[in-house]
Amino acid sequence: MLRPRYCFCILCAALAAALAVVLANMSPPSARAADQPGTKAPAAKAPAAKAPAGPVSFINDVAPILKESCFGCHGAKNPKGKLDMTRYTSLRHGGTKDDPIADGKPDDSYIIDVLTATGKKRMPPIDSGEALPKDKINLISRWIKEGAKLDANIKKDADLLRELRVRWQPPAPLAAYPFPVTITALAFTPDNKKLVVGGHHELNVFDPSTGKLEKRIRTRARRAMAMVFLPDGKLAVAGGRPGEEGDVRIYNIDGGKPTKVEAGVTYLDGVSDPGVMVKQLLDADDEVLCLALSADGKKLASGGCDRMVTVFDLSAGYDKVTTEASIENHADWVFSVAFSADGKQLYTSSRDKTAKVWDLATKESVLTFSAHQNTVYGVAVKADGKAGYSVGEDNQLRMWNTTGNNAGKPIRNVGAHGKAVLKLVAVPKKPMLITCSADGTVKVWNDNLGAVRSLTGFTDHVYAVAASPDGNLVAGGAFNGEVRVWNLADGKLVKDFNASPGLKVAAAPKK
Repeated sequence: MLRPRYCFCILCAALAAALAVVLANMSPPSARAADQPGTKAPAAKAPAAKAPAGPVSFINDVAPILKESCFGCHGAKNPKGKLDMTRYTSLRHGGTKDDPIADGKPDDSYIIDVLTATGKKRMPPIDSGEALPKDKINLISRWIKEGAKLDANIKKDADLLRELRVRWQPPAPLAAYPFPVTITALAFTPDNKKLVVGGHHELNVFDPSTGKLEKRIRTRARRAMAMVFLPDGKLAVAGGRPGEEGDVRIYNIDGGKPTKVEAGVTYLDGVSDPGVMVKQLLDADDEVLCLALSADGKKLASGGCDRMVTVFDLSAGYDKVTTEASIENHADWVFSVAFSADGKQLYTSSRDKTAKVWDLATKESVLTFSAHQNTVYGVAVKADGKAGYSVGEDNQLRMWNTTGNNAGKPIRNVGAHGKAVLKLVAVPKKPMLITCSADGTVKVWNDNLGAVRSLTGFTDHVYAVAASPDGNLVAGGAFNGEVRVWNLADGKLVKDFNASPGLKVAAAPKK
């Protein structure tokens, strides 16, 4: 079983690799993403390089190979050997060595020397993995022999990561999932009647009272990591592809033209149909992990793997969205964001083991809470603004002062769960909090950290939790695709189902 020390962002990368293997072999993976702490799932084997019939294109043929095998060490930030390969100009400038490419002469090119070396000189380094396959080396050699030309439509100083990203096309969602999709985000619709659940390159809309799948919306993002409905009923979604890209996009889940209707399920294109994908607010180099909407609905905040916290001003409409603040002060991934009731402060939590409070007028941190001494996955704010809440890898739910001379000091804490606490949300219209955990439970608390009830029945880590806008329902989603919906008032189960479309779920053994 996956251990709680793994955050769900790393999990996405492992699952994506596993899915690639499944699609290639059309058989389920033999094991889960990881079994023991410190281990990772084997990466999917990269496809062979297909030699073009005509001249080799740098951006279409060579750059993808460099990105896959070289950018990790020779990126824009702290490149090894001072060689930044993410721009054609910096690649040709060289690092501590001269230009590694001799136009028209692959045998005289340093890049070919190191790619074909067998000892310590080899690139990628021996301790980083396998050598570059011969077909890919041959393709680079052929490009050099043809003059090492840059495509006419690419500027020499263009960011190659961005150029490759805009050319990438997401796959169509699977007709039937060969194995469960991990639920990393879900949200109730404003009328409390539907539940949107993240899938693999799609959003899936279910009736939470029956578990019936009603709609599938294709997305560019591999995984939705956070969702929040906006005042006009549109859905803001944060996500991306681990280590590849991140985004915040606004969807009209009732808009656009269906691509098909099959077995009672409506299919929408959230990639190309502007009636569905209404607006892209953010384009990042790595996944965006969290979202929060201010109480007045005018501000939207996001945070993610690039450590950036971004605050958008939505008040003038989607065509005139502006960035109110871009904050980079956490030392590691930002896992959660939450606005104070008046919208003047923003609370954040991070893998850097802290929770922070930001003054949005000055864009400065006014408080740092570090009592967790470990990754902080979730943060929330008391309605009166006098206390903050946070949860994390230490299994604790903590409450701390946010005002006066005691600002930043603990008020109380509870051992909320038996394993890492992965999400924390405030219940709308009620002084309650909800947590979910790697221990397989969802728990409800009052705003003084008194235990209200424990919601059980999951058989795996619970990565996502949501409360309905009217505060009457709670939904949780797990590693193995399980979704469970309860009445908050009495804790009774409304419905449980697996949110992996078409998955054949084995029946529970008869007792």
